[in-house]
Formats: sequence, structure tokens, C-alpha cells
Amino acid sequence: MNVAVIGNGGREHALVWKLSQSRNIGKLYALPGNPGTMNLAENVEINPLDFKKILRFCESKSIGLVVIGPEDPLAAGLVDALTDAGIRAFGPTKEAAQLESDKWFAKELMKSQAVPTGEARLFTTLRNALAHIETREPPFVIKAAGLAKGKGVTIAYSMEDAITALTSVMQEKIFGDAGTRVVIEEYLTGIEASVIALVSGNQLYMLEPCQDYKSLNDGNTGPMTGGMGAISPTPNISRELLATLEREVFIPVLDGLKRDGITYKGVLYAGIMLTESGPRVLEFNCRFGDPETQVLMMRLQNDLLEVMNAVVDGKLDSIELKWDERPSICVVATDKGYPGKTKSGLEITGVKDVDDQDDVRVFQSGTKRYGEQLQTNGGRVLGVTTLDATPDDARRKAYDAMSKIRFAGMHFREDIGQTKR
Repeated sequence: MNVAVIGNGGREHALVWKLSQSRNIGKLYALPGNPGTMNLAENVEINPLDFKKILRFCESKSIGLVVIGPEDPLAAGLVDALTDAGIRAFGPTKEAAQLESDKWFAKELMKSQAVPTGEARLFTTLRNALAHIETREPPFVIKAAGLAKGKGVTIAYSMEDAITALTSVMQEKIFGDAGTRVVIEEYLTGIEASVIALVSGNQLYMLEPCQDYKSLNDGNTGPMTGGMGAISPTPNISRELLATLEREVFIPVLDGLKRDGITYKGVLYAGIMLTESGPRVLEFNCRFGDPETQVLMMRLQNDLLEVMNAVVDGKLDSIELKWDERPSICVVATDKGYPGKTKSGLEITGVKDVDDQDDVRVFQSGTKRYGEQLQTNGGRVLGVTTLDATPDDARRKAYDAMSKIRFAGMHFREDIGQTKR
């Protein structure tokens, strides 16, 4: 089967890497891919939001399955366009993807289904948002209601920070139209975890739980990011708790969608805060997380293409996932300006030497080729991902590998897999 993977980040590199191992793979394409996918697939320079070019390409190459990695094409309706053209796609429809693309839609659905989550209010004007926080005490969680590439969340610990954040989002439009509406949420404390499931209509399969590190700096300090690292499994999610989350979060949400006539297929990701009062949902994503995908793909022992076909064809109940029992860790290296303004064109060295090691992979995100030189091309540049016998062994292996990689202004957290969350 010929397969096209949409996207160019570390998540897509990990998916391409795993799909390339399938016994049933024919020709594998990455649209547009990155330097890391070049040796595994044929990179094709097509914008993930250029639906017409994607459709023409898929028809010309007899693509049997399109795997959509990033959120933007899902929110814009790429699955709908492909399905209408008779092309099989892994991912939710535009209507189903509202769980991620519209944070207020997700909040309202959770409320209607009694899914545990923090209290929240929606605001469409800066004036009303500022009036609201004046009646409350910080900290505040301020979220652009639309898609903001994982950067639309601010935790404001002071009134001044909250005013600045709201002004930046709603007046200065730092996230564009994503900040036309803003959700101000209750600040929750506890341990965060990433709980991800495969969904095929009424069928649900919980994946191994992960832990994502969102804050830029050690000790969970600094601005929120798209993810500075991940571990799987996480000691914070027991089998019993995973079953509880399936019963109290995933099933009610899918029932609520079904009630509204929405069939969900693909990946459903819940960001969970484990508070003293029990688990609370922070957010939903409608695709694999990044960098959670990297650690999951390192541990998954199944043929990924078979798994994805089962989801698309409504046969999820026919598969049984098998996992490497060894833990995996991913440590992300970023440009020093991330999550703000970043530079590109900085030479990266050491990646090939690291990739040649056993149970070590460098999944590339913000990279590009300039002749024979590998260069930076974005905020999150790459993620060193390892497997080893124990969490400490995997951690040591990851940081030893990271020490061999160099680029100017390189930044990474030194406490992934170590800090108590």
C-alpha cells in the first residue's frame, strides 16, 4: 500500500520511521517531510493546507492511506476533502476536530457529559475579559480559543501578567484569529499526564500513558511550549487510573459527539491534571502529541500500518497492541529564542553519529538541508529519543546522546524524566 504522511515535524518523522518498517508498505511519501524523513520516504514539497495539490498527488500516486500529523489540516477539513474524493485518511473530520480547534466547544461538550475539568469562561472582547479578572485572584490560565501551534496557553501568576497576556492575544493578535475568543480557566495544580487513545467510531483502544514536559526550563519554569520532552510509561498513571479515565473521560466525550451526529476516527489525546480532588481534563488534541509520539513509536511493537488501517476500516477491535516493556524518553532541543522569535540556518552537527547508536533515534522537527549541511529551521529543532532497561538508563542514554549534538544557541531541559511533576 502506498502511504502519504502529512507534516514536517518530529511527530511526522517518528510516524514515517515506524511506517517504513511495515511489511505491507509500498511507496512511502512525506508531504513535505524534513531532512530526517528523506532516508525513509520520498519528500514531496506540498503545503499541508494545499488540499488541491494533495488530492492531485494522492490520485496520481495511487495513495491507499493518508496519515495526517498536524492539527491545522485536520481543523481545516483535509479528512473531509480526501474522503469525498474516495481516498482513505487517518484522522478525524473537521467537525470532530473541533475538540482541539475550538477550546470552548470542548469545554461545553465536557460540561454536558459531566467530564471532570476546570471551571472556565469565554470572552470575545478584551474589555469583558479584563473586567472578569478584576473580580478574581491570580493565577489565571488564559487560552486562545483557536489553534495556536501549542503556544496559545499562558499561566499568569500576577494581575499584571494576565493583563499583558490578554492584551497580546486579543488586541495585538499575536496568535492571529486563534485569539479572537479567549478562554479564562481555573488554575489547577497537580501532576500532568498525556493519555492517548485510538478511536474508530464506537471502538476505543487506550495507548500506553505518557508524560509531557510543557515548560521551557528546568523545574517546570518559564513559558509554556509545544513540549520539551516526554517519557513513557509514566509512574503517575496506574492501570486502574487509566481504566477510570477511559470510563469517565473518553467514553462520555465520544458519546457526546455521537449524540451530536459526529463520528470520530483517529487519535484522541487528553491532557490530564492529576489534582488532589482527582483527574481533570486540561485540553484535547485530535492527533498524536509531539513529543509523545516519539516515545510511543519507540515502544510500539505492532505494524503501525496495520493498526491505522484497522482504525480507518472500523476494525480496531481486531487488534491487540504490544509494547516494548523498556521505558522510553525524548529530550527536545530548541533554538534559544523559542517559544518566541527564532533563528534558522544554524549548522547542526553530531546527528548522524547519534543515530547510529542502538535504541537511539534523533527525530527531526525544525531542520533543513543546505547542500550537505544540516541546519536549524524552527523553534523545536530535534528530539533525542531512547529506549533502555530502566528509566534512569534511558535518561542517561538520552543525555549522553544529546551531548554529542551541537548548534549555536542550543537549549534543552536537563531534568526530563527526573523532575517530580
